Amino acid sequence: MRKPRRIIVGATYHVVARANRREYILHSDIMKQLFLETLTRAKQRYRFSVTNVCLMGNHFHLIMTPARDESISRIMQWILSVFAVRYNRKHGFQGHVWYDRFKSKAITSLRQFAATFAYVCNNPVRAGIASHPADYRFGGPALLCSGPPGAVDTPGLLVNLLFPWFSVARLPR
Repeated sequence: MRKPRRIIVGATYHVVARANRREYILHSDIMKQLFLETLTRAKQRYRFSVTNVCLMGNHFHLIMTPARDESISRIMQWILSVFAVRYNRKHGFQGHVWYDRFKSKAITSLRQFAATFAYVCNNPVRAGIASHPADYRFGGPALLCSGPPGAVDTPGLLVNLLFPWFSVARLPR
């Protein structure tokens, strides 16, 4: 029996979903763009904000805040299922695309927000595929500056104060 998801109304969440069998379903830029299109469509259907995102080859990270009357489970179920249908159709596959259900953790303190935000930004740096977070095309800083409009929301005061480099094209070196 799985543990029930911890839901806090109005909370911001760190969401992670992995591909089934750790396959690199998001390896190509085309599939990453398809995921971003799905995320943008979800934002037209549901009310939530995305503070940060990082699309890796076999998983993704989102920092998202559902509106008070929205369900994180409903939003993520829609995103994951719509992407899976489109992915399978594009490749002629059937069956599961995502491993298990998505993971989510409510962010309940400023310290936790700062650590999670930095973790998501630095994911491609730790993986050795970028020197700096802003160098990675499918991470929050680059998507905010040059990605599809609407995928990442304009940073609020908190992000601007803690991470002033986030909304500019390059990090200070």
